[in-house]
Amino acid sequence: MSDFDDLFAKAKEFHGHVCPGIVLGTRLTIAGMRELGMNPRENNRNLIVYVEIDRCGADAVQAITGCSLGHRSLKFKDYGKFAATFVDTQNGNAVRVSIHEKNRAEHDKLPPAEVIRILSVAPEPEILKIERVRIAIKKEDLPGFPVGKAICSRCGEQVSDNRHVTVNGDALCRNCAGESYYTPI
Repeated sequence: MSDFDDLFAKAKEFHGHVCPGIVLGTRLTIAGMRELGMNPRENNRNLIVYVEIDRCGADAVQAITGCSLGHRSLKFKDYGKFAATFVDTQNGNAVRVSIHEKNRAEHDKLPPAEVIRILSVAPEPEILKIERVRIAIKKEDLPGFPVGKAICSRCGEQVSDNRHVTVNGDALCRNCAGESYYTPI
C-alpha cells in the first residue's frame, strides 16, 4: 500500500466517507508535511496547522497530522479557502499549501467517483500550489497551559489566552463586549 493509500484510508475513516475533499486534503497534508521534512506516520509535536476552511479537507488534515483544536495545534482561520499552512515551531519554517485545481471546470462535469480517481493520481502541480511563508505565532496561541486568564466583569466567565477585551478599564469577554456569535433568549 502506498503512502497516499494508507493516509487516505486514515482520513476516510476519520471523516466517515470518501469525497473529493478528503482526497485533496490528503494530498495537501502529504505535501505540507513533506515540505517541512516531517513524517506523517510520526507524532510531530512541533507541528501547528492553520486550516482555512471548515469542510472535508480539514478532517483529512486532522486525521493525518494528529493536530487538533484541543491540543491547540490545529487552528481555524475562516477564509473559505481550501488551504492549510503547516508550521514547524522548532525552527519557524512554514509552508502554505492550497488547492489550485487547474481543471476544476472539467471536473465539475464528471461523476464524483471519477473526480476522486482523477484527483488521487493527478500530478501535484496540477492540483496544489505550495509556497514558503512566514507566520508569527503569539505565545498565547501555542500549545500548553492557558496564558493571560481574565474573568469577565459582566458574566463572570473565565477568558483564557488574552482573548478578553478591556472596556473602560473592565475585562470583558467578547460576548459581553458585543462580539457574540449567539443571542441569549
